[in-house]
Amino acid sequence: MAAPPSTRTLWKGAISFGLVHIPVTLHSAIAEHRVKFNLLDKASMAPVGNRQVNKATGEAMQREEVVKGFEVEKDRFVVLSPEEIKAALPKATQTIDIEAFVDIGEVPILFFNKPYYVAPAGKGGQKPFALLRETLKRTGKAGVARVVISTKQHLAALVPQGDGMVLNLLRWVEEVRDTAGLPWPADDVKVGAAELRMAEQLVQAMAGEWQPDLFHDEFREKLMELVEQKAREGGLHAVKALAGEEVAGEAGAQVIDLTELLRRSLRGAASPAGQTRAPAKKAARREAANDETPVRATRTRASAAAKSAAQARASAKPAARRKGG
Repeated sequence: MAAPPSTRTLWKGAISFGLVHIPVTLHSAIAEHRVKFNLLDKASMAPVGNRQVNKATGEAMQREEVVKGFEVEKDRFVVLSPEEIKAALPKATQTIDIEAFVDIGEVPILFFNKPYYVAPAGKGGQKPFALLRETLKRTGKAGVARVVISTKQHLAALVPQGDGMVLNLLRWVEEVRDTAGLPWPADDVKVGAAELRMAEQLVQAMAGEWQPDLFHDEFREKLMELVEQKAREGGLHAVKALAGEEVAGEAGAQVIDLTELLRRSLRGAASPAGQTRAPAKKAARREAANDETPVRATRTRASAAAKSAAQARASAKPAARRKGG
């Protein structure tokens, strides 16, 4: 059974290529089902959080005493200030900037990392969204794009999927390891014709249609059965839930006459590089920046509220006890 659908919008912006600007939203395409345990106080059943502890002394550290260091060599670090890190962060444009269209089969499976469902934002984006989806299907192409999500820049592939599209975040080339040194079969290792024929027969005998419902996470299922059994037998402990936050964005940009945009984009593609594409991208980013303002305001208010709640909890928390006290 597939995971239940999620209609919660994680990101709002637009797909941008040439002069075309399609408002879209991103929705989670996967559900993490890894077994996760929370730390609890055995006596009071209160949640136990992670503490910043000096690994050399075992002493708890205050936030203002901790800095971020990048390890350049073994045990040798360069310290970066929060301001320096912030200055290096990519600027959020709220656009999926397609820089090229490539054959889907050309992207190695190693590069695919995390998928998101892409949906049109508003009635104005329905037709251009459908046009781009069908064009990708007919051509067998994927749009290779850059997108900033939560202050982090990603490489991504936009591919058609059923009635919609999927934006699959890709790994950067620096993240994919080289195969040098792996003990793969050498060129002189030959496979006999009879062996190959028998192997092919075995594969054909076990062949079937892709049915993901036939495969299950047995460890998780057994663990969930144990959890349910203990809950029925009275092993359910009440734990006070902590306040959370949820941020929702605003709608993306509006779309003007798509046919004219496509004509102008094609004329620009035939022109010398850089004469048409740059102004188009600047206009798209200016438009996206205007749409981004209410999103930032929402995030700022949510962040301030979370910070106030954290400060209130910190002021009410008793002083930490030292070992051997």
